[in-house]
Amino acid sequence: MSELIFVKLGGSVITDKTRAETARRDMIAKLARQIASALAERAELRLILGHGSGSFGHMVARRFRTREGVHGADAWRGFAEVATVAARLNRIVMDLLENAGLPAWSLQPSASAFCEGGVLKSIELAPVIQALEHGLVPVLYGDVALDACQGGTILSTEQIFAYLAHRLCPDRVILVGTVDGVFDADPLSEPAARRIDEISAENWASVRALLGGSHGTDVTGGMLAKVEEMIGLARQMPGLEIQLISGEPVDALKIALLKSSDSQHGTTIRWAPRLPGGGM
Repeated sequence: MSELIFVKLGGSVITDKTRAETARRDMIAKLARQIASALAERAELRLILGHGSGSFGHMVARRFRTREGVHGADAWRGFAEVATVAARLNRIVMDLLENAGLPAWSLQPSASAFCEGGVLKSIELAPVIQALEHGLVPVLYGDVALDACQGGTILSTEQIFAYLAHRLCPDRVILVGTVDGVFDADPLSEPAARRIDEISAENWASVRALLGGSHGTDVTGGMLAKVEEMIGLARQMPGLEIQLISGEPVDALKIALLKSSDSQHGTTIRWAPRLPGGGM
């Protein structure tokens, strides 16, 4: 049976977020091979890939404060620079996806996205739908966008996924980072931190109180903003399953894609059972 999965390769896993414009090419290639292997085993899978901008887009965006709005010549030059470096990382990702044998097609979000007060209001859907229908893997990424209220802003992959999800009804969303899910403390500085295996309506309030920012420079709000975006999506789409995993363990992404019983990784967000009639 056909299954539609959104997969985000986070900026933290595909770049070194502490060093400007530093791609983790070996990691990207490893994740690309896992995706290709999963598709080879389950040809009925349909994927939409997204990736963050990591140390490419975030550092430039922070310098120009692009997320807060774009006003004046210098800010607009910064807006264009953020788009350029985000596309530069996308080119690296696309080359490595191609090397893995994936039929991936890059779609530039800023070419059609339009926001209002930082909220994504529209992005062109037809290319994404056509790509899926023809067996391609559309690839989107964190980018800039024009904004009716503040000139321009930063558009995260999570925002794009949330917009697409309401219209394409994925079965699952997988977010791949360096940390293996959501923890009760920062696992990078607290060795005793414990992973929260599942987030639901019952424990969300207590989990929210524990979350902080992400490791390295992140102008899209760190872990809290990412989880809040996905919680909002899970609330609105009963039965949608969202996984936050690390891309570091061997074959972790492939295992998640195939939903293997061997999976012991990450945090799952689910709000309620899927209602009849779901799916694209």
